[in-house]
Amino acid sequence: MRHLTIALLSTALASLLASATAHAGTSEHYCPSFLAVDGAPEPAHRGEIVFSPYTHHWSHSPEHKPVVLVALDEQLPGNRFCGVALFSNSFGQPSTYVYAGQQFNNMLGNPNLFVKVTAGILYGYVGQYKDKVPLNHGGFSPAIIPSIGYRLTEHDSVQVKVLGTAGLMFPYGRSF
Repeated sequence: MRHLTIALLSTALASLLASATAHAGTSEHYCPSFLAVDGAPEPAHRGEIVFSPYTHHWSHSPEHKPVVLVALDEQLPGNRFCGVALFSNSFGQPSTYVYAGQQFNNMLGNPNLFVKVTAGILYGYVGQYKDKVPLNHGGFSPAIIPSIGYRLTEHDSVQVKVLGTAGLMFPYGRSF
């Protein structure tokens, strides 16, 4: 099952990257237009790819499996974005999170410090693990994920995502 999950994530990531790269020089957006702020300047980058190799769980469970995530965000005017994350959840199940979000830059007067908040629909906690996320119905549940990040360079950042009562995720982001 773990090898199948990794293969599915790898295939999906390759497809997302190919699509993003093919449209990197265009002004075509995949996100719904109502998410963009009218009159705001175009973002400096088209999107961001995010990879998280590690998640810290608040409490230990022998059922926990390593969580690996890849995500692709499209940046929109007004520091807004939308995206999709593919990951292996804490119980080894292939999962997806489709979301929209807002980024707040220059936190505490530091131009490299930022905060992000996403809201969307999570899918993947099914079967015996359906009660591991709130409001789960048929594997679908709403989610809100706040994070704090630090820009290392113009294109590279590290982030900490707060996963409610489950734990913390530690991703790396690369803007393109």
